Amino acid sequence: MSDNSHENQPAGYMPAKVWSPKTTYGGQFASINRPISGSRFVQELPVGKHPLQLYSQGTPNGQKITIMLEELLAAGYSGAEYDAWLIDIFEGDQFGTGFVNINPNSKIPALVDHTTDPVTRIFESGSILVYLAEQFGAFLPTNPRARAETFNWLMWQMGSAPFVGGGLGHFYAYAPIKIEYAIDRYAMETKRQLHVLDTHLASNEFLAGDEYTIADIAVWPWYPGSLYGVYATHEFLAVEEYKHLLRWYHAIAKRPAVARGRVVNRTSGAPGEFLRERHDARDFESLMK
Repeated sequence: MSDNSHENQPAGYMPAKVWSPKTTYGGQFASINRPISGSRFVQELPVGKHPLQLYSQGTPNGQKITIMLEELLAAGYSGAEYDAWLIDIFEGDQFGTGFVNINPNSKIPALVDHTTDPVTRIFESGSILVYLAEQFGAFLPTNPRARAETFNWLMWQMGSAPFVGGGLGHFYAYAPIKIEYAIDRYAMETKRQLHVLDTHLASNEFLAGDEYTIADIAVWPWYPGSLYGVYATHEFLAVEEYKHLLRWYHAIAKRPAVARGRVVNRTSGAPGEFLRERHDARDFESLMK
């Protein structure tokens, strides 16, 4: 095998036989990333008055759950009332003992259902969506074909989004240097995924067909939501060319529950676009002032 290490970044770099972490890393998450799991400090989680306690941040994954809960409430399921507590992942809140006890993977979102004895913990956004859909009998079709199609697209999103966030999003927006090979690789895959959705939505109103489901709720914050917002790659990827995807995206954006859910547990944005915590429906009134 020829040695092209002089072309590597940095020049001359070759992977070690056994990887070991460096003492310092650049990038936005350098101070909190470690190669081990587990808690790093003692911090109990607050518990509010509602049956469901959500610990999250308004990232695309976090928005899935607050949108789902707001949709359930809008559909009349009063048992879906919830407290949404901010877990600031930029500050490392996800490594407190209380949060790690709910999600040993230290990732948002995480949900605790206090209607069961003992309480039920649910982590991973897809798992939470399925749990809520089954608990309330909503946004998950009972027809076998439509149900299978819903799970198809839900699992597609869970497996595909890391290429957008941890891949393109990281190297385009967060990495301390711009690496052409990495950005091109993940831009190629992200464009392919956008085309998958655009092609499917050319002949379907929603992802599972004619019915709005947890598949739509899971995909919407990511495609192209995160590309417009979190990673600001919409121009770079020419998102506007995916007309069928944008038709679907804008139609869902008009849903009042989606408008509410997308602002919860966010820490920044334009006035009226973020609500750090949510404990009552009246909390949204503060956004209108």
